[in-house]
Amino acid sequence: MIKSIIRTLRFLKSHPFAKRHFLKSLFKYFRWQIASRVWPYPSFVPFVNEAHLMIRPGMVGATGNLYAGLHEFNDMGFLLHLIRPTDVFFDIGANVGTYTVLAGKAIGVRTVALEPVPITYRYLEDNIRVNRIETEVMALNMGASRRKGQLHFSTDQDSVNHVVLEKSEKSSIVLVPVDALDNLIIDVPVLIKVDVEGFEYEVLSGAQRILEASKLKAIIIEINGSGNRYGVSNQAIHQLLLDYGFLPYDYDPFTRKLFELEKYNSHNTIYIRDLPFVTERIVTAEKFKVWNELV
Repeated sequence: MIKSIIRTLRFLKSHPFAKRHFLKSLFKYFRWQIASRVWPYPSFVPFVNEAHLMIRPGMVGATGNLYAGLHEFNDMGFLLHLIRPTDVFFDIGANVGTYTVLAGKAIGVRTVALEPVPITYRYLEDNIRVNRIETEVMALNMGASRRKGQLHFSTDQDSVNHVVLEKSEKSSIVLVPVDALDNLIIDVPVLIKVDVEGFEYEVLSGAQRILEASKLKAIIIEINGSGNRYGVSNQAIHQLLLDYGFLPYDYDPFTRKLFELEKYNSHNTIYIRDLPFVTERIVTAEKFKVWNELV
């Protein structure tokens, strides 16, 4: 318990938004810890603009949005400043739907959301339903891969559930359909978020036509070494994106400035192609409201 509190305090102190509202963040954290034990049921909480989230005790990533406004502040801020209602957004590894809700509700963007784990997919559906964005979101209980087929996924690791290639891995697993993103195109997205716990190379390998399309301007992707479990290095994923003309960046939502990186981050990295287009979009975007601050 003490270690968990220390980790959270470090997270809040280093978080770009939470540290500006540290006492409020701290209050929200301790209130949730107490309330979720007294009332261990889903809570309907304000998110960004008119969006809300259905959060349950134990949802590590989702509760980060409760404590810090936006859990992944730079990346979520980039999404909110980049996309427009006429765009399409792909959320690959949607989990309970925080990015899907930001796109579909806070902005009103057509969204394709893939979540393979059945119980997590039901939570994703909950967040789509309570935000009344069923017409904006095409949610699919499946995974993405190089080709159509089936894969085993872990089911008991919350936000880090992943493809299980060895059944000997000590995890509860479920067999899930997968397909190439190129087979699921309703329209080429302007932005894709990929959070698939190491399976990024396979996902991108099934999206060659999308990656070649000039309409795709940016990708938010996690490159953190998890690909090693599938024999894929961080550098291989990075090089694949470079080969399609994308370059790595970080983003500051407060100043609306992009910073080119020498390589990928240790967590999420924003890859951008057509920098003038992206820059014009983020500079001219309307501000979004998180808590009582406009960003």
